[in-house]
Amino acid sequence: MTPLKRWWIGLAVLLPAWWWAYTHLTAFADALLGWTGLSRQTALGEALHFFFFDTPKVLLLLVGVVFVMGVVQTWFAPERTRALLAGHRAGIGNVLAALLGIVTPFCSCSAVPLFIGILSAGVPLGVTFSFLISAPMVNEVALVMLLGLFGWKVAALYLGLGLSVAIVAGWVIGRLGMERHLEDWVQAVASGQGGATVAGEPQSMLQRLQAGASHVREIVGKVWPYVVAGIALGAGIHGYVPQDFMAAIMGRDAWWSVPAAVLLGVPMYTNAAGIIPIVQALLGKGAALGTVLAFMMSVIALSAPEMIILRKALKPRLIATFAGVVAGGILLVGYVFNAVL
Repeated sequence: MTPLKRWWIGLAVLLPAWWWAYTHLTAFADALLGWTGLSRQTALGEALHFFFFDTPKVLLLLVGVVFVMGVVQTWFAPERTRALLAGHRAGIGNVLAALLGIVTPFCSCSAVPLFIGILSAGVPLGVTFSFLISAPMVNEVALVMLLGLFGWKVAALYLGLGLSVAIVAGWVIGRLGMERHLEDWVQAVASGQGGATVAGEPQSMLQRLQAGASHVREIVGKVWPYVVAGIALGAGIHGYVPQDFMAAIMGRDAWWSVPAAVLLGVPMYTNAAGIIPIVQALLGKGAALGTVLAFMMSVIALSAPEMIILRKALKPRLIATFAGVVAGGILLVGYVFNAVL
């Protein structure tokens, strides 16, 4: 049997297994929690269920996306990708990346694998950040839920402002020219030095599949401990966060309520669909809409677990710049919502 045939047989087995595992994560988490004897009605039970669900979800996404991007990269040299994007006027790449984020309903940690994969394909740093911000912050699930709960005006305003934050923040980061603040191994992958083969050269299908596997070994092998640590932190906060306290803070009519809500949201971790019921509960307790939405955006676009995972790929100065630029955009959104609604 030839090596290529072994690859096709292996993929024929692994792809359905991957899909089955990914679509049965809730049952898997329920079963594990059942073995502990804990209930999701308790803080510890909810935290453990979150960890049991999100850890395999993010790791499965990480392996799948990195493998696909490793194979795709063999057809597109970084220089060709950069040249293609350079053919557009400034900002078009950021707009396209932000729009792509709308149709990829990932939480912030789930978006990180695709962020690394896109970056490794030679896409400019600022454009990849536009995707990283937009993917968790603005997605169709969040928009439908906002539409149903608050009406089309709120949903449209959130869409417009969320995309604006993603586009402008990515553009600003790109203009700052901070590629040197990527970790060395990411710079090597992005420049085409990290794989076993040279991207863009004529290759056989076997070589392309081997390049994908090499990509997985290199990237997943470096990132997975940070993924697990980040999700563990998010699970603890998810299970124990005091919702009544947050509602009291965000319900106060003071200029500092918006930045306070952003600071409260950063340590937390969930996706847009998961946070909207909390938004509804907070609004029911008297919190201002703009303040609550600023909190929501900080939870899903600036989560502490996301920063922990990103630390493996980005140096502290770039992480701080990313957080600062996005936080500034979120603050503006909060104040605009409070002013016009």
